Amino acid sequence: MVRSFSMKVKHASILLLLIPLALSAFTHIWNPVGFPDVFYDEGIYMYRAMHVLAGEGLQTGYFHDHPFFGQIFLAGAFALVGYPNSLHPTADVHSAEMLYLVPRVLMGILAVADTFLIYKISERRYSKNIALFASILFAVMPITWLTRRILLDSILLPFLLTSILFAVYAKDSKNKKLLVIFSGIFFGVSLFTKETMFVMIPLLTVLIYQNTKNPRMLAVWFIPVILIPLIWPIQSIQNNQFHTWIGDVLYQVHRQNNNFGNILKNFLVFDPLLLVLGFAGIVCAAIKKDWMILLWFIPFLVFLATIGYVQYFYWIPVLPVLCIAAAKFIIDLSKHAKEDIRNKLPFIIISCVGIFGLVMTSFLITSNVSAQFDAVAYVLQNVHNSDAPYDEKNTTIVSSAVYSWIFKYVYHMTDVLPDYRYVLFYPLLTDHVLLVSDLHLQANIDAGKQLQDVYNNTVSVKKFKGGVLDEDLGKYPFTNMAANYEGSEVEIRERN
Repeated sequence: MVRSFSMKVKHASILLLLIPLALSAFTHIWNPVGFPDVFYDEGIYMYRAMHVLAGEGLQTGYFHDHPFFGQIFLAGAFALVGYPNSLHPTADVHSAEMLYLVPRVLMGILAVADTFLIYKISERRYSKNIALFASILFAVMPITWLTRRILLDSILLPFLLTSILFAVYAKDSKNKKLLVIFSGIFFGVSLFTKETMFVMIPLLTVLIYQNTKNPRMLAVWFIPVILIPLIWPIQSIQNNQFHTWIGDVLYQVHRQNNNFGNILKNFLVFDPLLLVLGFAGIVCAAIKKDWMILLWFIPFLVFLATIGYVQYFYWIPVLPVLCIAAAKFIIDLSKHAKEDIRNKLPFIIISCVGIFGLVMTSFLITSNVSAQFDAVAYVLQNVHNSDAPYDEKNTTIVSSAVYSWIFKYVYHMTDVLPDYRYVLFYPLLTDHVLLVSDLHLQANIDAGKQLQDVYNNTVSVKKFKGGVLDEDLGKYPFTNMAANYEGSEVEIRERN
């Protein structure tokens, strides 16, 4: 009888977990190439991954902006499925879409894993209800579309969450040391993906100490946390690039672009409901001294507010804690309701919020916003370079890495610049030039006279427009489309 009851409880728990996982699979994997557009940084990381996959080394050139686990991870995943040859690409729009579909689906799978990890962390730390609510919020709220992008933040998030999960599970475990080591390894990998994750060290150290009550465990945890990221500077020393490495790291620290107010505004227009609920949960956590929530969010917030270079997707590592804080706030708030609705109220609230989030997200993920794939197909169909580089009959292709990795590593075209910025430092390879001019390039046209000359000395031969231009960007949830402008207009320009 008791065994039968426990089996029913176990089955019910599995069914509860399947709800957010199914929602997450839909919101993060559906239509991966239709929405969002392909952001400039995604092209950079794809170029680096293909560079590794082609056996050309861990770094592209001499620029050390971030550690190189991101490209290793992507290249490893691609190698497992025989990408890109397994797609049998041809010179059409569908093939161009498929080349981005594979990494975008990979990001979606990681997001589903994130949803699972959020559930397990919240279940262990708080309760099954908070776990269910937090994972549903992460699955359906509009701003989590950011994890669809092929970014270091999307890649590192499951490693960070796994590190936190092991730290939380160490509390009542008989194998505390093993869990602490695993936590350190996964956090070391997240640091080896993006160095800015050092701001999560206070969170992990407090969790490890709280759950083990042993200072020696902290020393054990720090060993992989220090050793794994050290691979990055050691590699630069091995290649006699340590001085360059230091300069590039300092450059990253002192870069300037958007300030913190701008990315906070981005969050507000992307997902005002989660922002309000999440920040309300943070305030409640401060009142109740919930150190996991506070140390997860506050140091990261201070970091974003103090560094000079921030972008809207930098919110990705704290989206899980905002969902957890929001879920906890909903349940705590419901405890003050009348007794006859107290138990039902949190489920009513999360159902309303969840349905709202799912509907708003569905509007976004069912759209097709980019003209970039049409531009890729046009170049493939109209440029016929010989296999010999620098052939005077060849055309030099100038574009961002969004396009260039496809031309170089998939179709093996010659005389393709890795990125349009190369014209600032190197001469054009041939007299004939084709420029793929999207809105990201046009926003950087003042980067140097050489780039301006390339633009001004070419003439427009074809223009493509994406679906984002059909939406009312002032109407929610299409306010999210403001971050999808790069693929909205793509112009092909030529100099013969």
